[in-house]
Amino acid sequence: MFNRKNKPDKITLGILLLSALLIAVGALFLFGRLAEEVMEGDTKQFDSVVRGAVHAHATPVLTSAMRVFSFLGSVPWTAAFGLLVVCACFYFRRPRIAAFLGITMAGVATLDYVLKLAFHRPRPIAFYGVSPTSYSFPSGHALGSFCFYGILAAVLSGRMRAGKLKFFIWVAAALLVGMIGLSRIYLGVHYPSDVIAGYLAGAVWVTAVAVVDQILLDRREKKNNPTKILE
Repeated sequence: MFNRKNKPDKITLGILLLSALLIAVGALFLFGRLAEEVMEGDTKQFDSVVRGAVHAHATPVLTSAMRVFSFLGSVPWTAAFGLLVVCACFYFRRPRIAAFLGITMAGVATLDYVLKLAFHRPRPIAFYGVSPTSYSFPSGHALGSFCFYGILAAVLSGRMRAGKLKFFIWVAAALLVGMIGLSRIYLGVHYPSDVIAGYLAGAVWVTAVAVVDQILLDRREKKNNPTKILE
């Protein structure tokens, strides 16, 4: 006979799935609207004003800091750090986390390539250094950092019981991802609309992966603790 205590668990999971669906659909809708505005050239004034306002606060110290944040969202860093995390996962016998991270970043690489090729938006003139040769929309740094640090925060917080620690993990991830996106605008290698689009695309993908992880984690807990299901 099923335990009544299992009903709240199902309700919680249902709320989680519904919330994730709403977030993914909302982010996808906003991405589509933004992409349309970009293709029609309606974001030019917004991009110009924000780029100018950010660049107006430039200082040598801030430029150095922004270069560091930009590096933390780069492919070399996320690949190296990701490999370290994967090795740690196998060492602590957590292969599923390693698999989810690998799936997430493989999806990021595919999304970044396909979306840039689909919109082929030229890069702005960089404020510092030379602009990358790839297309500008969406920002690969914004997309990659949102997914990479987002999925790390999701799998870590999902396995912790302390609410304060979960909150700290999510705040730290959000601040880091935000600074990485800001650094791309500050350095002039992306338009603000590129960064926003990267976040929106990342939200769709990382939400899907995080939900699958939570569902499988919930099933594993019920399998390992059958007393939670049966009376």
